[in-house]
Amino acid sequence: MVLIGLGAIYGGLNYQIGSLSHMGPGFFPASVGTLLAITGLLIAIGARSPDKEDEGSAIPSMHPHGMPDMRGGICILLGILAFIIIGQYGGLLPATFAITFISALGDRTNTVKQALVLSVGMVFIAVVVFWWGLQLQLPLFQWG
Repeated sequence: MVLIGLGAIYGGLNYQIGSLSHMGPGFFPASVGTLLAITGLLIAIGARSPDKEDEGSAIPSMHPHGMPDMRGGICILLGILAFIIIGQYGGLLPATFAITFISALGDRTNTVKQALVLSVGMVFIAVVVFWWGLQLQLPLFQWG
């Protein structure tokens, strides 16, 4: 992740960066590359100092029949599919709610209530950041 992030930063620096108020074509790849590199560093730091409680947690959970637990992966894929379809026909709000709610159900420790609260929070964040802040050209609601 760090190498990919650094590569994105290097690629972004080949273009004009600009400023926050007047972003150039290199601003987005450089900023996303920076976030990716920082995330990679944080993961590496976390991996170097394992807690005694977390030992063995990297092993995927297994069903009693010896099959790996696929619930998380399936819910994430279904959430993405729901976002694509609902985003096309329903708008940003229902699509954001759907992807968050379905993906949250992939974690066995989440309850339906927790998934609902998380989904409502993410809808609020999506409206503020993407629709209001960045003025994304995806309507909040649409029919058909």
